[in-house]
Amino acid sequence: MNRIQRALEALLERIDTPSPIVLADVMQENIDRMQAFAARNNLDVRPHVKTHKCVEIGRRQIKAGAVGITAGNVGEAEVFAAAGFDDIFIAYPVWAAGTKGPRIRKLAETTRLRVGVDNIAAINALADAMGDEPGLLQVVIEVDCGARRSGAPPEVAGDLALAARKRGLVPAGVFTYPGHGSAGPDARKGAADDQDAALIVAVRRLAAAGITAEVVSAGSTPTVEFATDSVITEIRPGEYVFNDLGNARLGACTEDQIALFVAGTVVSDWVPDQVMLDTGTKALGREGSPEIGYGGIAGTTAVLSRLNEYHGFLPLPDGDFRPGVGTVVPVVPNHVCPVVVNFEEYIVTDSTGTTLERWPVDARGFNN
Repeated sequence: MNRIQRALEALLERIDTPSPIVLADVMQENIDRMQAFAARNNLDVRPHVKTHKCVEIGRRQIKAGAVGITAGNVGEAEVFAAAGFDDIFIAYPVWAAGTKGPRIRKLAETTRLRVGVDNIAAINALADAMGDEPGLLQVVIEVDCGARRSGAPPEVAGDLALAARKRGLVPAGVFTYPGHGSAGPDARKGAADDQDAALIVAVRRLAAAGITAEVVSAGSTPTVEFATDSVITEIRPGEYVFNDLGNARLGACTEDQIALFVAGTVVSDWVPDQVMLDTGTKALGREGSPEIGYGGIAGTTAVLSRLNEYHGFLPLPDGDFRPGVGTVVPVVPNHVCPVVVNFEEYIVTDSTGTTLERWPVDARGFNN
C-alpha cells in the first residue's frame, strides 16, 4: 500500500468527497529536496505560488530557504503581501490598466516588487502607473526560449531594459519559461538547453547596454533539474510542491513524491466494467486527453476516461480493483494547478492519516 492509499484509508470517516487531500510530510520533503538542489547549485528558489495559492504553504517554502515568491497576477501578489511576504515577482507581462496601476504602485511601496515586461507599451504603462516614484518598481525582461507564449526575442532584451531605465524603472534582469519541456520526457533537457541559450543572449544584450542582470530567472518543475552550470541565478518551480501525474510521466518526480490527491466516491456502477465517481471537471479541471486519461487512481492502473462537470467515468481494468458504490478512492490529477482553484480549503494530513487540519486556499478567486 502506497502513502496515498494508507493516508486515505485512515481518513475515510472524517472527510467528505470530493476533497483535495495534502500529505504534509510528502510536501515538506518536496520543498526540502528542491531547496537542497538549489543550494548545491548556488541558485535561489523563488517558488511559484500559483500552484498552491496557500499562505501557510508559502511560509513553509520561505522557512526552508526560498528568497521570495513568484505570483501569476496582481491579485495573488496582494494576498501574499497582506500576509507579510515582502519579496514578490509577478512573472507575467502585466498590462497596468484599470485598477492594476494603483494596485501595483501600492505593492511597490510596501514590498520589494518585480514585474515582468516584454514590450515598450507595457513598460510605459507601468512607468505611468508609478507616477513620480518609478524607481520603486523593478522590472524583469521576459524573453522567449521556444515556448512561443509571451516573451520578446532575447536579442532585444537590452533595448527593453534601456527603455525601462529611461522611464525611471529599475531593470533587474531577465526571465523565461521553457514550457515546451512538458511535451514529453525527451523534451525536458532540450527545453532546458533552449532556456539557457536564450538567457545567455539576453544577459549579454543587457551587458552591452550597460546594465547588469542582477536576476536571471528560470522555470520550471519539469526542467529545473537541468538548471546547472549556467547563467541562471534563480529558479521558479511551482508544481514541485505537490507534483502530479504529468510530472511523474515526464520523469520530473516519482509517484511517491506526489503530495496531493482528490478523494472521490463511487456513486454509480450500472455500466459493466465501469464505475462513476463524484469527481468531475468541477474538482479536477479538464487537464488530460483520451490517450492518457483525466487522472489516475493511486496504486492501480485505472484512469478516468472522461469527465462531466460532476461525474468521473472510471473504466475498471482487469484485476482485483473492483470498487463498489460508496468506496472512496484517491484520484491523482494529471495537472495539480487547475485542481487547487476548485476548492476553498485543503484537507491536510500525513502519510499515516493520523492528523487532520484544514488550510485555506487563500488566493483562490484572485485572478486579476
